[in-house]
Amino acid sequence: MEKIITKNEKETFALGFKLAAELQGGEVIMLSGDLGSGKTKFVQGLAKGLGIKAKVNSPTFNILKLYKTSGNKNIKSFCHIDTYRLHNEADLISLGVQDFFDDEQTVTAIEWAEKIKKIRPQNVIIVKLTHISENERGVEIKK
Repeated sequence: MEKIITKNEKETFALGFKLAAELQGGEVIMLSGDLGSGKTKFVQGLAKGLGIKAKVNSPTFNILKLYKTSGNKNIKSFCHIDTYRLHNEADLISLGVQDFFDDEQTVTAIEWAEKIKKIRPQNVIIVKLTHISENERGVEIKK
């Protein structure tokens, strides 16, 4: 497990960007942390690292957003999921997320991942973000 302290949003973003360079396609990244812990900033860096030019915001009301990637020949799309408003795992299953989990050309990032433990895939990257101070965040990455 890798443990990192970021000192500002820019460093949290950069950490997501760095992780994107390691991805091959088919990965599911499960993010957890309190409100304001940096989950979305990390995902924005991840998306940028995958070549997404569109603005990436947390899909809290939509639950799921799908983006086309560029720059990586193996990864064709990025699925960003926010389970904050879900009542249960069945809500997410009804959106067809299993198809994204099983797609070797898609990277999936799930915010508030602790809400869907029962349906999470076997091999995931776990990212846990915690508040240390007003600007600092602790980031644990388990691959």
